[in-house]
Amino acid sequence: MARIVQKFGGTSVGDIDRIKNVAEKVKAEVARGNEVAVVVSAMAGVTNQLVGYCDSIAPLYEAREYDAVVASGEQVTSGLLAMALQADGVNARSWQGWQIPMRTDDVHGKARILDIDPAELDTRLKRGEVAVVAGFQGVSPQGRIATLGRGGSDTSAVALAAALGADRCDIYTDVDGVYTSDPRIVRSARKLDKITYEEMLEMASLGTKVLQTRSVEMAMKHGVRVQVLSSFEDVPGTLVVDEGEIVEQEVVSGIAYTRDEAKITLVKVADEPGVAAAIFGPLADAAINVDMIVQNVSEDGKSTDMTFTVGRSDLDRAVEVLQQRQDQLGHDYLLPDPNVVKVSVIGVGMRSHAGVAQTMFRTLAENGINIQVISTSEIKISVLIAEQYTELALRALHTAYGLDA
Repeated sequence: MARIVQKFGGTSVGDIDRIKNVAEKVKAEVARGNEVAVVVSAMAGVTNQLVGYCDSIAPLYEAREYDAVVASGEQVTSGLLAMALQADGVNARSWQGWQIPMRTDDVHGKARILDIDPAELDTRLKRGEVAVVAGFQGVSPQGRIATLGRGGSDTSAVALAAALGADRCDIYTDVDGVYTSDPRIVRSARKLDKITYEEMLEMASLGTKVLQTRSVEMAMKHGVRVQVLSSFEDVPGTLVVDEGEIVEQEVVSGIAYTRDEAKITLVKVADEPGVAAAIFGPLADAAINVDMIVQNVSEDGKSTDMTFTVGRSDLDRAVEVLQQRQDQLGHDYLLPDPNVVKVSVIGVGMRSHAGVAQTMFRTLAENGINIQVISTSEIKISVLIAEQYTELALRALHTAYGLDA
């Protein structure tokens, strides 16, 4: 007998027929003799509708009341799924975050889980009862409902799996696993049987929307084995596991990309101590996250160009912040460019293999693609290129690293 936590996203429970389909999947897991806890998201589109209600009532709403409203979507789904299971002859009941309890901090709208008391759930699971848990929510120190931020149901599921000592956390979604690249662009992309936590974390942070970043961080921290599966096809998925579980590690496991990047270049800023702090300090104060940074070599020892990227949605705000400080920064002018994309090569095998960067740079050069900015980590190389070359770059790199199916 195994203990399994299953998580079903919004598209998986998008209507009554799909909720009944989820109930069949849960029932099948119970029939295998396993103890099962289920975490559910709100039905597709419901959270956006609830957020819209909040915005229409009061644009500057009180965050605690916002949480009370938007958490109701998951409460509805958990109750409906429990009913569907009961109708199928499965012993089940719904649980809200405060009933477990799943304790969070008091940062409403993007709370972090502090502690889960699994005692009662553990007892119920051992009795053969299925626990249907509303994801995305917990209870604050003040006893108020607190939500975990968009995509928080993945985090709920992994945290619950860790607290219950589950053998595996199955994340059911509208894709059937993790691919070497976006199969909508790279037709030769293939599904991975296994991927390491670190690689999945990089992919999640670089635009692969299969798993929420915080859930991968939590899985890695607690050693929770996560499986990504399709709610609509009965096919094997992808296991996200510790590096030690993968016998022969590929040098490169995947090619990821994100269009959520915009480039800013400050032309001829002073080449002296304190200028970088003067640029990036105000951006940080405005809650604008800076990603890739490159500073050109100063030709005359007096001035240089500074290029960096921000989220595309933050571009106008970042430009405004910098223009307000032009006299202080002393740059000649500013060049914003929203038409860029970040492409990344990811693989834990990079730690022990040379030439990965060379292959990337050569491949892009052979295809006439200019690199604007470069950043690296131990298992990742990212480049910023013009958005028009996105598809060409992904396909060429996928082939260059031998990832084609």
